[in-house]
Amino acid sequence: MADTAFPAVSINGHSQGSPATQDAAGIIETDLLVVGAGPAGASLACFLAQHGLKGIMLASTPSTADTPRAHITNMAALECLRDIGLEEECQKVAVKGDSMLHTRWCRSMAGEEYARIYSWGNAPARAGDYDAASPCKHIDIPQTVLEPILVLHATQNGFSCRFDTSFLSFEKAADGTIVSTVQDNLTKHTYQIRSKYLFGCDGARSQVLRQLKIPLKKKPGQGLAINALVKVNLEHVVENRMGNLHWVMRPDEEQPNFGWTAIVRMVKPWSEWMFILFPKPGTGVEFNPTQEEYLECIKTMVGDDSLPVEIIGISKWFINEIVAEYYSDSNIFCLGDAVHRHPPLNGLGSNTCIQDAYNLAWKVAYVMKGKADPSLLDSCSPERQPVGESVITRANQGLRDHVPVWEALGMMDESLEVRRQHFAELSEASPAGIKRRAKLQEAVEGTAHEFHGVGVEMNQRYESKAIFLEDEGPRPPLPEDPVLEHEITTYPGSRLPHAWLNTKLPGKQFSTIDLAGHGDFCLLTGIGGGAWKAAVKKAGDTLGIKINAYSIGWRQDYEDVYFDWARRREIAEDGCVLVRPDRFVAWRSMGMIPNAETKLLHVLKTILGR
Repeated sequence: MADTAFPAVSINGHSQGSPATQDAAGIIETDLLVVGAGPAGASLACFLAQHGLKGIMLASTPSTADTPRAHITNMAALECLRDIGLEEECQKVAVKGDSMLHTRWCRSMAGEEYARIYSWGNAPARAGDYDAASPCKHIDIPQTVLEPILVLHATQNGFSCRFDTSFLSFEKAADGTIVSTVQDNLTKHTYQIRSKYLFGCDGARSQVLRQLKIPLKKKPGQGLAINALVKVNLEHVVENRMGNLHWVMRPDEEQPNFGWTAIVRMVKPWSEWMFILFPKPGTGVEFNPTQEEYLECIKTMVGDDSLPVEIIGISKWFINEIVAEYYSDSNIFCLGDAVHRHPPLNGLGSNTCIQDAYNLAWKVAYVMKGKADPSLLDSCSPERQPVGESVITRANQGLRDHVPVWEALGMMDESLEVRRQHFAELSEASPAGIKRRAKLQEAVEGTAHEFHGVGVEMNQRYESKAIFLEDEGPRPPLPEDPVLEHEITTYPGSRLPHAWLNTKLPGKQFSTIDLAGHGDFCLLTGIGGGAWKAAVKKAGDTLGIKINAYSIGWRQDYEDVYFDWARRREIAEDGCVLVRPDRFVAWRSMGMIPNAETKLLHVLKTILGR
């Protein structure tokens, strides 16, 4: 039955050079099996395809995401997509600029406004920090829009995608390959796929993670949240209240327990919105309002009875603080929501999924092509697991950071009479009023760790055997506030600093990060660093890898026209910075050294496990 129902051509779409074949026993054979076609799985397929690799991607759902879910795409994730040519495509369909200007607190969308804070790099006082961090800018692109872009790119570049196909289990064969059993959800037919690698990108209910029995670090959750996807035209409302996030709360009124407060999130300007309802603290999680009760709650939060409101869909989710203790077991890897689960505060979810994939893809490619020893893959978990742990901590703290705002507005007391009294103090010319207004201002400013968190987005530090630290002293401490402040450094294990460059004859400017990536190692040097270029050629020829080498500076390959690279490189002009294919610094030399060829070869062999 397997031979007739699932011939190789129906899986492949083409014969030679295809992502899969079928053996005599009817088992589909492929190098790479990606379980999940969300931001983690689809981006992993894209990044693997960048290296010329082919495989199969499965999704249990009948299509890409049908609800917006993740939406903020930050600079770190966009840098990854920029490397495979997808940044511009995302920008074309995303919401950016003024549409993301503020986060607001208000009684209703059309009603009284309490406070605002600039968001996502739009604060005038923070513009320079964001410009210094990356050539990319934050955009708002719902998961419903991003996933099709990623899946299309993956399928056009070597990955076959099977929707409506559930992953059931896997077994390790004697030769180390993995035989996965999957089910076509339409026909209920089960078949097997043999792969060299298996990637569990199958979300918070990951079957791959469950079968691997990877332990999870769990902290107490923060309850239930209810997503209501709503159609309502609020263009006239946001005209002078521009922003993509709006906290709605009514401290001096009774509200249903299931809709105690809400974040109203723009999905499509300005006609489609996600009302994320948070139940009243202490009222549990068992809520089953009728459609009419939901509609009445949403209309009150809209605050304009003249506007037609339509609820498209309702879904529920739990606010988790969970991270896996490690991410891989031999040739099986888990990434994305399978290994880190948290609320959407700080907009770190899909961004972290994409960066997980970017870290992993080049390592798999180098091992499969014989450019690196399989031990290189052991670096994935020690590099990305601490990132996942920091992300779940920050996202949950981001939610806790809003409690002082609720307290300042008088939301937290059980008694309506007391809440009204506290809220009224905000209008009083009295010592109590002065104190409460100051408390509100301080509380709103405290949420900057969510809305101006360039540090938590960009400050990832990798420590593993794939980072060469033998020539370094102790790592300098992070900035005083590592959430708000970006650390710009070439210390190994850090993100390559961004600096705008130009050619000798002025042309379109580009970033240092555009010199790196593209699936290859990169070495950056300056005047007096010619020996490093010679060393690169020798090391590349010896190891059979491509290493791009560039000199930056006065009349060099590229001009440091703003002197930003000179300020950020932390090495002498004749030193060098070696950058991995994922644009993280692998090693650096503060200046020219004797036997540069020998040293560079030693560094690369160490990193690649050779």
